[in-house]
Amino acid sequence: MRPSSSLIALVLIMTALTVLTAVWWPGVDIVIMGLWGIVGIAVLLDIALSVWSKRIEIAFDLPSRGFVGHNVQLSVELSPHRGALPLKMEARLDLPPELVAQDVTTFDHEANRKATTTSSMDIRLTRRGVFKVETIWLKWTSRLKLLEVVVRAPIARKITVAPDISPVLSGAINTQILPLEAGSKDMRLSGQGSEFHQLREFAVGMDTRSIDWKRSARMRSLVVRDLTAERNQQIILCVDSGRLMAEKIAGIAKLDRAINSALATCWAAGQAGDLVGFYNFDSRPRLFLPATPGRAAFTRVQSACATLRYEAHETNHTLGLTYLAGQLKRRSLIIIFSDFVDSTTAELMVETIRTLAKQHFIVYIALSDPSIKTLIEPDILTLDSVARSVAARQISQERRTVLETLSRLGVMCLDSTPEALTSDLIGRYIEIKSREML
Repeated sequence: MRPSSSLIALVLIMTALTVLTAVWWPGVDIVIMGLWGIVGIAVLLDIALSVWSKRIEIAFDLPSRGFVGHNVQLSVELSPHRGALPLKMEARLDLPPELVAQDVTTFDHEANRKATTTSSMDIRLTRRGVFKVETIWLKWTSRLKLLEVVVRAPIARKITVAPDISPVLSGAINTQILPLEAGSKDMRLSGQGSEFHQLREFAVGMDTRSIDWKRSARMRSLVVRDLTAERNQQIILCVDSGRLMAEKIAGIAKLDRAINSALATCWAAGQAGDLVGFYNFDSRPRLFLPATPGRAAFTRVQSACATLRYEAHETNHTLGLTYLAGQLKRRSLIIIFSDFVDSTTAELMVETIRTLAKQHFIVYIALSDPSIKTLIEPDILTLDSVARSVAARQISQERRTVLETLSRLGVMCLDSTPEALTSDLIGRYIEIKSREML
């Protein structure tokens, strides 16, 4: 319990009035004392009429798991033990910095203050790990608005924040990968598919290059060959967990966004019948999981990704990628999730990828920061905004230079926004499979 702003203002006015009367009208001391007595009686009356914490029962419900980048709801149930609930209540959570909630949440109970009411508070999960929601603070004003009642209610609930696999659970990945999963695809583009699937009669509109002339001669009618994408290819998901990947874009670390996309790609590759491996490195090689059938590999990769740490060391691309090259015995599709600062620091990375691309097909994933575009084109022109615009433009230009250099080496580069990264990567994977680029 503490005095409200109304009571503090009233006490200040009474204090000023007391000082003035003591100096200029000494004979009215009794009146001033009477006014102080009235204030004291009002406070006591307010205490007697107000709702206290012992008259309210508080219950909580919080999910034990959630996905990074998503919100979970803390449900707060308030039940009047005696009397009615306060007219207006404010709540604030004590949270670790990895969990973000609204500063103050207001609960109104004007409809029925004598009934149990349930309200919810959104908590945003910005980092993987196990975190504890300790306490909720409730505050409401007394009946006469002279006091504020502050209650500390322990929650003591743990929540495990895991990599985001919601695209897998929702079936969005299955829908996107359906043509490869079924083992068939549109063959109107030449050069697609390498494994025989079936023969069927030629129809108007089919690509004439798919006609099997020898079998057509035997059957005395035109037939075409249906081909499917090659299966059992080896996919390696290579995730950099160095210092730059710990930086946040739109509140979520680049590493977490890379992990989410890697898991979606792992599931997609499993649906397409490929083998999936996983590799993590930063200043040195960390974890290597050999390629296994995709569906079986998904659980292994998910468990490995959940334990990846946010490292503060600079990434050593030369050591990390050279170690990976020594572990691979066959041509593979290597999807690298990494980042760089400028063209100078990226030179060693480019040289290492050049060597790796001679034997393997490389897809390089770099997350673009939407705030860079905002800095390049500021709304208000000032000296500071112009300076930031020049710096941002230089960063963007150097980034484009490095990606163009990688493209000339035969590396498929994907510079995507965080929101579109997963869908763009799955689309590139389907393109690689359907065009037999591996």
